[in-house]
Amino acid sequence: MPELPEVETTVRGIRPALLNHRIVDVWLDWPQGLATPDPEVFQARLKGQRIREVTRRAKYIIVTLEADSLLIHLKMTGRLYVVPDDSQQYADQWVHFRFQLDNGYQLRFSDSRKFGRVYLVDDPAIVTADLGPEPLDPAFTLEAFQRRLARRKGKIKPLLLNQSFVAGIGNIYADEALHLAGIHPIRSASTLSEDEIVALWQGIQSVLADGIAREGASVNWYRKPDGTKGQAQNGLRAYGQTGRLCQTCQQAAIEKIVIGQRGTHFCPNCQRETHYGR
Repeated sequence: MPELPEVETTVRGIRPALLNHRIVDVWLDWPQGLATPDPEVFQARLKGQRIREVTRRAKYIIVTLEADSLLIHLKMTGRLYVVPDDSQQYADQWVHFRFQLDNGYQLRFSDSRKFGRVYLVDDPAIVTADLGPEPLDPAFTLEAFQRRLARRKGKIKPLLLNQSFVAGIGNIYADEALHLAGIHPIRSASTLSEDEIVALWQGIQSVLADGIAREGASVNWYRKPDGTKGQAQNGLRAYGQTGRLCQTCQQAAIEKIVIGQRGTHFCPNCQRETHYGR
């Protein structure tokens, strides 16, 4: 599933082509992907609205319009791209939403697995109210992270995936942040030392910033809006490296276990189970 760096890259890729243009028509063939409102209302409300801004909140892409906000969650296989009306793309075979712009271009939402979701609301908070803080926001200080960890007793890996705890982190960057911090993913949050908390806070920001700089990780379906791959997968040290010699310590092979039904990658040497809390 695209995570914060992939969604941020998508936002940056489509924003220039969308700003200040009007949506003049809307087509969809997968009503189940529309969370709200009904298709007829959705189409009628969108027509004629000018696009004011394109931003991100967690894994949601937010297209701010004159009267509403269009939110899109890519889920597992979603892709957004802007192309001329007559352009034919490989991903078009899975397009389920087309937003016709006033300049002969279309915003297309392709989603082969049909897990993506689209929302049209008058306030984005209707969808995003329960999300935790943005990990790259200046307000997400070490002190703020420490406060959020206080009294948490669950395993650290699932906690990082909890979008109400911190927003935008998924399986790839959780594994990478824990590896960078030298923390075993099955450790209880309550066992982390002050130094480990600092290392994890720094690790989260580091791997996400690097993921954005490399324009996302194309390990599965994710592609940038122009159809090319991101490069973050070339810098991964834990995720997807099962059986390979750890690049960090050069002493052990990366292992994979399942935590909370999610494949989890770690180095048994760099990320020891010290203070392992059940």
